[in-house]
Amino acid sequence: MRSAGDPVDLSALLVGADGKVRSDADLVFYNQPTAESGAVRHLAADAGAPERIAVDPGALPADVDRVVLIASCDPDDLSRTFRTVADVEVRGVQDGADPVVFRQPPLVDGERAVLLVELYRRGDGWKLRAIGQGYAEGLAGLATDFGIDVSEPEAPATTPPAQVPAPAPAAAPTSLVKPPLGKVSLDKGGQVAISLDKQDRELVVTVTLEWDGGSDQRRRRGADLDLYALFVPASKARRGGAEAPGTIVKTGLAKKMPEKPEKGDKGPKADVVYYKNLGSLKQAPYIQLDGDSKTPGRETVRIVRPDQQGYVLLCAYSALSNGFGSFKSFGAQVVVDDGRGSNVTVPLFENTKTRYWVAIALVDFTSADGAAIHHIEAYSGRMTERRPVLHPDGTIEMNAGPVEFKGRD
Repeated sequence: MRSAGDPVDLSALLVGADGKVRSDADLVFYNQPTAESGAVRHLAADAGAPERIAVDPGALPADVDRVVLIASCDPDDLSRTFRTVADVEVRGVQDGADPVVFRQPPLVDGERAVLLVELYRRGDGWKLRAIGQGYAEGLAGLATDFGIDVSEPEAPATTPPAQVPAPAPAAAPTSLVKPPLGKVSLDKGGQVAISLDKQDRELVVTVTLEWDGGSDQRRRRGADLDLYALFVPASKARRGGAEAPGTIVKTGLAKKMPEKPEKGDKGPKADVVYYKNLGSLKQAPYIQLDGDSKTPGRETVRIVRPDQQGYVLLCAYSALSNGFGSFKSFGAQVVVDDGRGSNVTVPLFENTKTRYWVAIALVDFTSADGAAIHHIEAYSGRMTERRPVLHPDGTIEMNAGPVEFKGRD
């Protein structure tokens, strides 16, 4: 890790599938530089080399599901925040592979620690995922969320001058947030709810479109898929309509829409985050895409401020250059992760070809349980370029949105 400005410390947490550490020994930092007999090591900065964390995934036990990397300000100086830290960069290096670089966006809201990236199990291997979630409470607050006990030792007891009966302690508030789901894969048409606090300003829901190209020939050609996040903000969302959220309605070319609608609220960039409108985490819509990947890999959307979200529909678009293979044949799937131990995979089951659009999953933030994730897998009409439409009641209309050919202005 490299950075400019005020110094920050690098540390790591070994986390289980439940989103928690197994014990305080799973925190690796300058005062506790190793875990699991050196499988995870903290290496101090030295001549020409920055502070770093070395991980040997093959040496980690099966109950370690991921290794989380954290940067934090000096815990003894509460005036230090990431506002005075610049150019935070994490470089992941694996023998024989090109480095993976994550540049942390600026943090200007008093954050004193940030969850940078995580190395997580995927099948028989490991993958690296950028997170970028800030914590105002610093390393102590972040570590507590993962189950580390950071309480100070009690001071020696002193004899009070008089025995004054203490008032009965107030009952601890009951948490309305249920335990995390762990890893879940949805069946066709299935749904699951992630329990979350709608007022949690530190929550980051990460949605990733993953695809491997499906074949060597497609990978050589590029296999360009695009992630679209269509959204209805909480202020416009409706519940209790005739159809349940996630219902496909009015399939077919129900409306005639101009190929190039006017810009503004009715334009092609309204209420959608995609490669031409990356969105923002600092202001509405509180949804942001990390960029456009034109080769097999992943595109990631991050969602914050759950109190501002109504419905978010995750769609994939297949560029014309890909030909007519099915989305399933490209190895496409959506993964939703709340960073708190719930990880939901939404796979595709159909080999539908000659389709440019698929609506894969709906995230319903109006759900009383937190965020309900629905498996959708609805395809556009044959050879039509019109994207789906997400209605204020959470219903979905295919083939009704604007046409947008990638590569045209």
